[in-house]
Amino acid sequence: MSANGSPTGQQPTATYDSPFLKACRREPVPHTPVWFMRQAGRSLPEYRKVREGIPMLESCMRPELVCEITLQPVRRHHVDAAIFFSDIVVPLKAIGIDLDIKPGVGPVVEQPVRTRADLARLRDLTPEDVSYVTEAIGLLTRELGATPLIGFAGAPFTLASYLVEGGPSRTYENAKAMMYGDPELWADLLDRLAEITAAFLKVQIEAGASAVQLFDSWVGALAPADYRRSVMPASAKVFQAVAGYGVPRIHFGVGTGELLNLMGEAGADVVGVDWRVPLDEAARRVGPGKALQGNLDPTVLFSTREAVETKTQEVLDAAAGLEGHVFNLGHGVLPSTDPDALTRLVDYVHTRTAR
Repeated sequence: MSANGSPTGQQPTATYDSPFLKACRREPVPHTPVWFMRQAGRSLPEYRKVREGIPMLESCMRPELVCEITLQPVRRHHVDAAIFFSDIVVPLKAIGIDLDIKPGVGPVVEQPVRTRADLARLRDLTPEDVSYVTEAIGLLTRELGATPLIGFAGAPFTLASYLVEGGPSRTYENAKAMMYGDPELWADLLDRLAEITAAFLKVQIEAGASAVQLFDSWVGALAPADYRRSVMPASAKVFQAVAGYGVPRIHFGVGTGELLNLMGEAGADVVGVDWRVPLDEAARRVGPGKALQGNLDPTVLFSTREAVETKTQEVLDAAAGLEGHVFNLGHGVLPSTDPDALTRLVDYVHTRTAR
């Protein structure tokens, strides 16, 4: 049995017929569902107010605060799904990796993982390590009712890139040097991260998340052959580990136009697409049997209302023949985005796609 009292493999009845989950399952929907990556965040004044003076990682560990931040965009924008407020490095912090999220920089790891001896620092993640996640999701599912909650985690490659580089990178020279120069160590590192990531997703699903998204934010830095050989086995392990729960699994990366078919092949039910590839072309690359998510350029929201509607309609037109479509941006909401532009965008998509 799952935490919501339904047999494993079945959704809680309250969210099962939601437009978002229907679209993920490639079933007919009353309207195209919408949610936004980073919808809970710096674009909202109410977010900045409740986060004032609280460091990022600490804010991820306070259940009541996590609940409030996760609910804010649902209240304001009327999106079709909530995304759990957390960070991809939370499970690494939870197992004792010395890291912090530095404002204006991102995650910084005190001692990068560079040798086989360093792997010993990556112990198993237990539900007790992230009890605040279970508590927050319990609060959220009661508040959300029929609105699904999306759990998420960072994919093994993206987590590895932070761990090996010691922080954000544009070239990933240390990570790629390990991948090419010590493929056995690299494979073992990604395998350990796959186990930690799968455990983190299981905690979220068992607490009540209705879907999960694996963010491989930086995997677009790889060529397809390198992805297939050196990354895909670990991502596939994560997806396989949660397959028995029956919740939709979304896979998203940035700059992954050349990897879309492989990212679907890794085991996702829904493939996220950034703004660089039109959805009809993305569907051709991914192949049948998958829903797609995306893919308005986030910067369009800084333009005129007419321009936003024109570009949004282009996305909807490209998605017209898809088996399943979840409307989203091609990456996260930018911090200086006008929240009202997001609210109008949700309304436009709902109105234009009403069936």
